[in-house]
Amino acid sequence: MEDSQPLLRSEERRQNCHYRWSTHTLESKVVEDFRRRLKYFFMNPCEKYRARGRKPWKLMLQIVKIAIITIQLVSFGLSNEMMVTFKDENLMTFRHLFLKGYKDHRLGSYALYTKADVYDHIDYIINRYIDLQNLTVGNLAYERADGECTPLSVCQEFYRNSSIDPGNGTFDIDPHIDKDCISIYPAQLFGNRSLATHFNFSLDFKRLLSVNIYLTLKTINLQTVRHHELPDCYDFHIMIMFDNRAHSGKIKVDVKNDVRIYECRDWNVEGTSGKNDYLLLWFDSVVILACFTSLVLCTRSVINGIQLQFEFNIFFHAYYNKIVTWSDRMEFVNGWYILIIVSDTLTIAGSALKIGIQTKFLTNYDVCSILLGTATMLVWVGVIRYLGFFRKYNILILTLRAALPNVIRFCCCAAMIYLGYCFCGWIVLGPYHDKFRTLDRVTECLFSLINGDDMYATFLNMRDKSYMVWLFSRIYLYSFISLFIYMVLSLFIALITDTYETIKHHQQDKVPVSQLQAFIAECRDQPESGRYQTDEEPASCCLCPCCCFG
Repeated sequence: MEDSQPLLRSEERRQNCHYRWSTHTLESKVVEDFRRRLKYFFMNPCEKYRARGRKPWKLMLQIVKIAIITIQLVSFGLSNEMMVTFKDENLMTFRHLFLKGYKDHRLGSYALYTKADVYDHIDYIINRYIDLQNLTVGNLAYERADGECTPLSVCQEFYRNSSIDPGNGTFDIDPHIDKDCISIYPAQLFGNRSLATHFNFSLDFKRLLSVNIYLTLKTINLQTVRHHELPDCYDFHIMIMFDNRAHSGKIKVDVKNDVRIYECRDWNVEGTSGKNDYLLLWFDSVVILACFTSLVLCTRSVINGIQLQFEFNIFFHAYYNKIVTWSDRMEFVNGWYILIIVSDTLTIAGSALKIGIQTKFLTNYDVCSILLGTATMLVWVGVIRYLGFFRKYNILILTLRAALPNVIRFCCCAAMIYLGYCFCGWIVLGPYHDKFRTLDRVTECLFSLINGDDMYATFLNMRDKSYMVWLFSRIYLYSFISLFIYMVLSLFIALITDTYETIKHHQQDKVPVSQLQAFIAECRDQPESGRYQTDEEPASCCLCPCCCFG
């Protein structure tokens, strides 16, 4: 009996030792499996293919998407270029047709200074409109409604009542604005009579705010035929404005143009059909389908990354009793996927608008251009991600990502100084210098000075002002240029250079820069080792300390 006791204790110690060894082995295997899983998650598509033979469908889709989105943008850009050229040339035509004595070099400075000139120019516009068919060399026609040409409208806006005597320095004014309009049909002939005698139309210049002349003309853009596109029909809603709101003795005259584009009702081009339009619509549909597929795949990858981030956070806390830093957690959220998701969303919206424009349901080229242009820019910026698979090219991406937080904080501080100079220059130099007349001009001028543009002209325009303002302008400009060029820009460059040197040093020494990278670096298994050939990964790993510790 006594001999059996040592044997029982020996057997018990052997079983306890085996239990501890088994638990330790199990824990090590869980850690290694999870480390290998993390390493696989951060592999590039080529390494994942070598590790598990998984085809890089997402990578191939992005490459195809770059090609088709670029082709779509070029096609839309050429069509948009013809449309914009046609609109601009017609606007210039209207200025030459309806503004008396207009010259191209006087664009933006066309103004009248006498009452006789105002009446004369209004009469001139009306007579030119009535005789338009005999004057223009373009395909311009009047708009018709119910078989009758729509009229030209002359509207004046003025204060309701006013009594102004600048000599005595007295005035009595009712700020409410009234509007009075008359309509003139193309069939009406003025002859030698003026507008005032023909319609009893008169202007009270003391109360007058503006005279606006509205007219609508129709035309067809035939230049698209040469590019195998069906011509569009255009309605030009023209407004000629005589602006007297300043009451400074100078009435500024300008021509504004609002365009409506629609499909012509009856068309026939020899040897042409609507086949090209159907091909474009089919191509745009393919682009939308490709972007939607990419959007779904990238969204799924982002969700998987977020789930793995939570698992890693629980795992690290359970095994090492440490809290994962926010920077490490953000590494699971792939910023390139976010970029692709934004790009795909913009492309889908822009392609839908493009289809609407091609089918003439919509005419908003500007919104479509912004969406497609921004999407294409993001797609091409995303190409840097694939260059980052090569170690020598990855330095740019790493530097931008590491320097971005410090750059944002630095720019916020510099912006406070910049805004201070903007407000000061606007209020002090604005009355004496054209470049400081408005707040937006000030910001543009100072930004140009930072880049060394147009410095001498900015100094020169202040020479003939009062001595106090001239002295202040010198102190203001010299201090701004010295502060921002010699200090702010130098610090900005040094900030990025320092980040670049740090990243370069870590790459050369192969030193992990975070807990996550250090944890993954302990996994020495290469993609070709076959250790990554596993069944479907579990939905979760280490969701609770009890599970983690067996």
